[in-house]
Amino acid sequence: MSEVDGPQDAAPAADEVATVVDPRRLHEAARIAEALVFASAGPVPEGYIADRLPAGVDVGHVMRQLRALYAGRGVNLVQVADHWAFRTAPDLSFVVRSDEGEVRKLSRAALEVLSIIAYHQPVTRAEIEDIRGVQTSKGTLDVLLEAGWVRFRGRRRTPGRPVTFGTTKDFLDHFGLEELRDLPGLEELKGAGLLSGRIPSNFQIPLPLGEDELADDEDPITQMDLEELGLLTPGGKEDE
Repeated sequence: MSEVDGPQDAAPAADEVATVVDPRRLHEAARIAEALVFASAGPVPEGYIADRLPAGVDVGHVMRQLRALYAGRGVNLVQVADHWAFRTAPDLSFVVRSDEGEVRKLSRAALEVLSIIAYHQPVTRAEIEDIRGVQTSKGTLDVLLEAGWVRFRGRRRTPGRPVTFGTTKDFLDHFGLEELRDLPGLEELKGAGLLSGRIPSNFQIPLPLGEDELADDEDPITQMDLEELGLLTPGGKEDE
């Protein structure tokens, strides 16, 4: 069989294309990415890293290689949405745990509200109360906002234009989630004893929208909205 008639080589995969780059440039790119994440106090946007890598280097390939490199170490490189951060390996967290600066323990009501926001976002306060069957105090929402796990994300296009709530990247980071779709599903919640065995047969766990994805009936929240709601003073400074 001639070379013309023989089987053609398959197109290289994305990672294989990335490895064609000069190994020295890949090594330097990995060092740059590692330094950027290490020096940051919070998760670093992948786009920010990509802008600082040598031309032609695939940032996704570099970050996956670094994540594999750190997989068995005392610190792991983890992805939080489209951000990257170094975190203590889960099995060693007890060694470095400190009570200083620890977020105070949430009340049962706050945990319920946080769970509803996580799974039903975007969700308004009235919708939270409808799901819980009881009123939600402003203090409960304030605790979640102060913890940095919940944010104002938009306003519903309904009478009164109520504010909608959603979770934050800090929420994903704290609970070790890469994205909202990693939230425990129905079977996982039942297995952990967090759902009653006598739940309705048609009960389903809602799939939340992406963090920056607006619902069809939702407008993005603006600085003017925050000022109108008394959450910012005129000029953009937060109220004390």
